[in-house]
Amino acid sequence: MNIDRTTFRFTDSGQVARIAGLIGLVGLAVSAVGYFADSAQFFHSYLTAFVYWLSISWGALFFTMLHHMVNARWSVVLRRLSESVMIVIPFLGLFFLPVLFGMGELYHWSHPETVAADTLLQKKSAYLNTGFFIARTALYFGIWILLTRKLYQSSLQQDQGHAASLTARFRRISAPGIILFALTVTFASFDWLMSLDAHWYSTIFGAYIFSGSFLSALAFIIVMAAYLRRKGVTTGIVSVEHFHDLGKLTFAFVIFWAYMAFSQYFLIWYANIPEETIWYRHRWEGSWKYVSLTIVFGHFALPFLLLITRAAKRSLPVLTGAAGWILFVRWVDLHWLVMPNLHGHGASLSWMDVTTMAGLGGAFIWFFWNRFVRQAVVPVKDPALDASIHFVNR
Repeated sequence: MNIDRTTFRFTDSGQVARIAGLIGLVGLAVSAVGYFADSAQFFHSYLTAFVYWLSISWGALFFTMLHHMVNARWSVVLRRLSESVMIVIPFLGLFFLPVLFGMGELYHWSHPETVAADTLLQKKSAYLNTGFFIARTALYFGIWILLTRKLYQSSLQQDQGHAASLTARFRRISAPGIILFALTVTFASFDWLMSLDAHWYSTIFGAYIFSGSFLSALAFIIVMAAYLRRKGVTTGIVSVEHFHDLGKLTFAFVIFWAYMAFSQYFLIWYANIPEETIWYRHRWEGSWKYVSLTIVFGHFALPFLLLITRAAKRSLPVLTGAAGWILFVRWVDLHWLVMPNLHGHGASLSWMDVTTMAGLGGAFIWFFWNRFVRQAVVPVKDPALDASIHFVNR
């Protein structure tokens, strides 16, 4: 794996795409067999995997827009990496189709006879109905695809020659884009995850999903940046200083995620309203109790302690280890959100949880890597590129 140091383009892109593509094909094929064995398990496992990988692209889209909005310099060398992750969203849109086919298994409000027998679902039926659900999903993906394509195409145009108008364009896209992003991610999390138990509701749920998404995107960027550095691709481009800032952001969002999670739990516990507390009770029954405790200590306490010091944020082994752990526990968190609707009395790990993650993950990395190696590894004509390469934390 090598790049031309004058053009910053790959001369040898390695075997990442080939290996990821093979894993993705095998994982999806085996998962398809699982559909015929246990369709309910398949759709719940598939939804968990789908939201997991899509949420990394959500976080990368937010990272890119935030970079442009604050005119960041340190992150210029990481921008092409985040852009290549966010541009996977249009590709992932195709993989939402199985979720639509599985609505009957996933969402009990999609059954007219169930709604007819449930007063609460009848009151929510103007929003929770199949036609409106599909229309909203199409709108969400339409907005995300528009934002990612506009930002990505403008970035590639900048590689041909920078103009001041491009900087203004990045901000014109990002300013309303962040607002649209906040709304669409919030409502998508309501639709796809919260409505799995349509009797339950939380106004903090969108912020909870966003914080986890951005955290997982930061972790993915750290892992990929460390991999590229280890292969010598970004030597002299991405330094310990950049990893230090990534570590600071990751540490901050470990705390922010915990704040959102605790705020949601505390307000529901304090109000003690049965329709709200039952959701947490399901996640405290049987072996779900240990999964809940794993999230408390694994999603917050452990990464908090790992990254609390300056030295840890500047140590690549510690930082990449923490990032890898965050990526794992993020899946545990989503599993904890989805699976109690299927396995109400105790946690149950299915082989389809593994194959759907491998299948969608292989497809995700295959598409991401092919996009990444097709362009220069950094935005070569960005006027702040040199300042970013020589960035030093003060």
